[in-house]
Amino acid sequence: MSGACGVNGALAVGVIGLLMFFGGYPACAAEGAEETVALEPLELPDDFYPISTWDPVRGWEGQAPLEEALEGIAACNFTIAGFATPEELPACERFGLKAIVRSEADKGRIKREEWKTLSPEEIDARIKQVVDACGDSPAVLGYYLQDEPGATLFPGLAHGVAAVKKYAPGKLAYINLFPGYATIGAPDTSQLETPSFTEYLEQFVKIVRPQILSYDDYMVQYSMDFAGAPERRQRYFLDLCEVRRVAKKYGLPFWNIVSANQIRPFTTVPSPANMALQAYTTLAAGGRGLSWFTYYVRGYDYAPINKAGNRTATWQYLQFVNRQVKTLGPYMNRLESTGVYFTEPAPAEGLDVLPGKLVTSVAADAPVMVGEFESADGTPYIMLVNLSLSGSVKLVVSLADGLNAAAQISPEDTSENPVDVEENLWLPSGQGILIKLARS
Repeated sequence: MSGACGVNGALAVGVIGLLMFFGGYPACAAEGAEETVALEPLELPDDFYPISTWDPVRGWEGQAPLEEALEGIAACNFTIAGFATPEELPACERFGLKAIVRSEADKGRIKREEWKTLSPEEIDARIKQVVDACGDSPAVLGYYLQDEPGATLFPGLAHGVAAVKKYAPGKLAYINLFPGYATIGAPDTSQLETPSFTEYLEQFVKIVRPQILSYDDYMVQYSMDFAGAPERRQRYFLDLCEVRRVAKKYGLPFWNIVSANQIRPFTTVPSPANMALQAYTTLAAGGRGLSWFTYYVRGYDYAPINKAGNRTATWQYLQFVNRQVKTLGPYMNRLESTGVYFTEPAPAEGLDVLPGKLVTSVAADAPVMVGEFESADGTPYIMLVNLSLSGSVKLVVSLADGLNAAAQISPEDTSENPVDVEENLWLPSGQGILIKLARS
């Protein structure tokens, strides 16, 4: 498990990874032409929003006592305990946590290069072995197949996805993709093994037939809270919008993996603001799942759980942010993302700027992201996110004709509360707000 581009040394952020030209990304609101691809998107209950550690349940060396580990994960407001073995599922059930099953190497797990060498029949048999070992445990959300595959692994992974659907209908065949700053090009010189990130995503959908799009991006930390090289800030939003676009095009939910540690010794550390920003930008783009890399220290400083197995200040920050996502996520599961816009200048060239269909403008002394949504009964919603990580900001929001702000949806209990978008709306650093609108 590579740790989403961080552990394998692939990042080379300022040099190789940023060779991807920015102009190759369509704008956020441009959904693209429909294509016929037979897919079976993952269907989860509306009241469940995936929030996962990107770790084995007991840590990378299996060092944490199982019950203690699960108690802490549940208390930190996760809904998925991370990667569990079949033997750990009963304990996950006791704590009301879902899990993505990752078996031991000698018990059915398929290693990276084996996706190229195993026959379809051998892949089928391996998957069946793992599924059989889990029985009918309600804790099983899905089965781990591969992290960050290059395109040459896609044909084998397609057989893995088909086998999960065959032996565990309704469960997820979990595959996590590289970000757009992974290297591109020929198989022997790149990680994506495609000419562009867009082509990588398109090939994945068409060959693998996935149930979700999951990818990772740690550019908030790499950009030093957006104070560093501007291309790193651009990369975060380009990846987010392009994954959203492709997911919308094919009717798939998407999950975002973001950083909960000091991803490199020279980068900034987790804070309530940068963690909130990563969470709220995912929600504002219509993301249907959030994972945090990593919960356990695994060689990264400032992780939620330190080398001694104790909770850190980061654990408290994460508990706070996860609580908001755990509350708002299920509410937003019932909304359809209809657009993503930014105040000018946009974080990257090609991304859509206001006016949107619901919000015509936002006056603020900081950049703002606007997600637009609609419920099944046609009720419009907006989510506003303060993209500044250096201070709070006052917003003055202008809505399209015939619309007014009806209520703020509380991140504490989803109650509806009065909101004034024209005179007294403030957002702390990185924070978002979900607002219900009404038509006059």
